[in-house]
Amino acid sequence: MRLLPLASGGPRRGSPRHLPSCSPALLLLLCGCLGVSRVAAADSRRPNVVLLLADDQDEVLGGMTPLKKTKALIGEMGMTFSSAYVPSALCCPSRASILTGKYPHNHHVVNNTLEGNCSSKSWQKIEEPNTFPAILRSVCGYQTFFAGKYLNEYGAPDAGGLAHVPLGWSYWYALEKNSKYYNYTLSINGKARKHGENYSVDYLTDVLANVSLDFLDYKSNSEPFFMMISTPAPHSPWTAAPQYQNTFQNVFAPRNKNFNIHGTNKHWLIRQAKTPMTNSSIQFLDNAFRKRWQTLLSVDDLVEKLVKRLEFNGELNNTYIFYTSDNGYHTGQFSLPIDKRQLYEFDIKVPLLVRGPGIKPNQTTKMLVANIDLGPTILDIAGYNLNKTQMDGMSFLPILKGASNLTWRSDVLVEYQGEGRNVTDPTCPSLSPGVSQCFPDCVCEDAYNNTYACVRTMSHLWNLQYCEFDDQEVFVEVYNLTADPHQINNIAKSIDPELLGKMNYRLMMLQSCSGPTCRTPGVFDPGYRFDPRLMFSNHGTVRTRRFSKHLL
Repeated sequence: MRLLPLASGGPRRGSPRHLPSCSPALLLLLCGCLGVSRVAAADSRRPNVVLLLADDQDEVLGGMTPLKKTKALIGEMGMTFSSAYVPSALCCPSRASILTGKYPHNHHVVNNTLEGNCSSKSWQKIEEPNTFPAILRSVCGYQTFFAGKYLNEYGAPDAGGLAHVPLGWSYWYALEKNSKYYNYTLSINGKARKHGENYSVDYLTDVLANVSLDFLDYKSNSEPFFMMISTPAPHSPWTAAPQYQNTFQNVFAPRNKNFNIHGTNKHWLIRQAKTPMTNSSIQFLDNAFRKRWQTLLSVDDLVEKLVKRLEFNGELNNTYIFYTSDNGYHTGQFSLPIDKRQLYEFDIKVPLLVRGPGIKPNQTTKMLVANIDLGPTILDIAGYNLNKTQMDGMSFLPILKGASNLTWRSDVLVEYQGEGRNVTDPTCPSLSPGVSQCFPDCVCEDAYNNTYACVRTMSHLWNLQYCEFDDQEVFVEVYNLTADPHQINNIAKSIDPELLGKMNYRLMMLQSCSGPTCRTPGVFDPGYRFDPRLMFSNHGTVRTRRFSKHLL
């Protein structure tokens, strides 16, 4: 595939590209990239950034195990985050959070549909101009390159089709809609190109690798670059490359403590799962687990090729490389066959590995980060003044650089709006209306009132998760993950009522936060202040949090 820039007359290797808004000489004074001069006098020596994003790759169930080269080339050469979370365990809301640095209640992408604001015209008009890649391009003078899955509804005819190219991208190679490996269409700078099922020229992970290497060879050397490579793996349909289709034959989904057990004292959606699972369900999820790992081997090859090319071009030592996923996954936990969307660690926790200038090798940190922090961190690397953004996240560049006596957050917000229609599934007439994502044995992974919000807290005293559901019960789940890492025992009815009230209040605060107010001290931070009078309405009743009902 021949690499082409978004606009005619774009950069080639060794050729300059002029910015429409600011020349490099004016960036420091006029455009807000305040840290440029600290990095180097020459514009070309500002750090480059690569963001590698997997699709549905878990951390809790061993999702990084197949990626031996990725762990060696990124994790062992830099820092691994053991407490990295997503604010919503679903593709489109999570990806929107990465791009905007905002929680879902602020970017208003609530699910994977156009009606849920996934790549809708409203998203394109309001949020896309303010994503961190748009800032990198228009303000900081970076070449920006995208390849792979963007948002689940990207390319929908009702939202501009494949001709739509989001603001801020110099090179655009985006997949139409959701992940596939063969028989897909790419938008190449706004023009459709169909691919078939010939492995040598069509396998999407390899196509993304090749076009990324082309970019590194043909880009301009006069500007730093940002690359975002978003692979289909390990998302369904789990189509492995031919050379990997017989690997991991003796691998099965982990039989951990919450595998194939009843979700006692949990939300009704979890309780409805059938325990024990049928043999056919277990065989299905074992096969899915194995195939997921197989698809990741091509991602591992992509990472190796990318790192080697950066090294060959003399750019590796000046390039930050991030590897992460948009959400986790489960295979049989609490007898739920396969999916994401739930509030538990296996769905909301993701891998995060980073290498780059100034990051010491072989480090692991327990500092609590979320994917809303990726945008602020990358803008910080570029020298942008973060006070000029409306982002909810924080830059973790000081963590990467080993800053001492760092004041950091102790909690993050997780929120999800359930999906389901007010009709009964004809294949499962015994189930009530409103369920969705149902399997043949009538176990459903989602419902209209699977709408929840959680405070995920990590401090030196507590490793806690507090969640509330927007249903008639206002159902509450609380877990002490120090004593119960598999989240089997809901302690909502036994925990100290005073702590429960504080967590309820903190949840309300985070669910209504925006920008700096999302970074206020948590319940266990020294600067935290709790006024119990705010827990009551004017009528003397306990106030409960209000869930957003975003409608386009």
